[in-house]
Amino acid sequence: MAEPLFRRLALLGVGLIGSSVARIARAQGDLAAEVVANAHTEATLARVRELGLADRTELDPARAVEGADCVMLAAPVGAYTALAEAIAPHLAPGCILTDVGSTKQSVIRDVTPFLPEGVPFVPAHPLAGTEFSGPDSGFVELFRGRWCLLTPPAGTDPAAVEKISEFWRRCGSMISVLDPHHHDMVLAIVSHLPHLIAFTICGTADDLQDESRQQVLDFAASGFRDFTRIAASDPVMWRDIFLNNREALLEMLARFTEDVQTMAGAVRRGDSAYIEDRILRGRKIRRSLIERKQA
Repeated sequence: MAEPLFRRLALLGVGLIGSSVARIARAQGDLAAEVVANAHTEATLARVRELGLADRTELDPARAVEGADCVMLAAPVGAYTALAEAIAPHLAPGCILTDVGSTKQSVIRDVTPFLPEGVPFVPAHPLAGTEFSGPDSGFVELFRGRWCLLTPPAGTDPAAVEKISEFWRRCGSMISVLDPHHHDMVLAIVSHLPHLIAFTICGTADDLQDESRQQVLDFAASGFRDFTRIAASDPVMWRDIFLNNREALLEMLARFTEDVQTMAGAVRRGDSAYIEDRILRGRKIRRSLIERKQA
């Protein structure tokens, strides 16, 4: 077994991502010699202790990061400013600060002003998830064969970037380094917009008259079921993602709206060639995902 990358890993947040990291650290022994978990409530930390996910739990994030050589922000991105302000005076020199948030420009904006000298910040985003949340939702295989995107600000210590890259490689991820702005644009279309659409479609169904709504639930085909799976995701996390990536999300939503209107026009005109072309393009994208083992 390889030596642990870090002496002490502090996880600020133990939802799906944080609890999966904790499980991997326990199972493999090569991520960190000690894991300290922090959460917003004592009830969550009690569950962390019941599950045996950490060596120590702390309700106070400042106490959780003391002596850590790696601190991972794994809370909703809307909480990052308060967390960064609370922990900054307690970060040890040489500690690497990282995160798992789905938006990167906002994360850099909110965290960087509080960074003490000698603490590199390596933002990261593992592209892995389910609709479940909380410490019970994590599992060891979550990141295997999935991408983890790193978006280090200019001037970040290359050794720190490599160490976080190796951390995620040991979790089973493939690594890519992106510009933060480009990351947010790409994720707006591949993740944030689909979630917005799913929440909206389910809201539309819920607004139907009682009889129709009941029939939607009774007769739901696979397409609607897939939307409901996405729509079951954590509301606080996704609220924060939408608000913190609003510009990119709204740009992609505008493009999508134009395409929907064009498709509606094709349906109205009976333009079978256009409709079939769009369906074939969708099939092509699906095949590409399968070939890349990302389906």
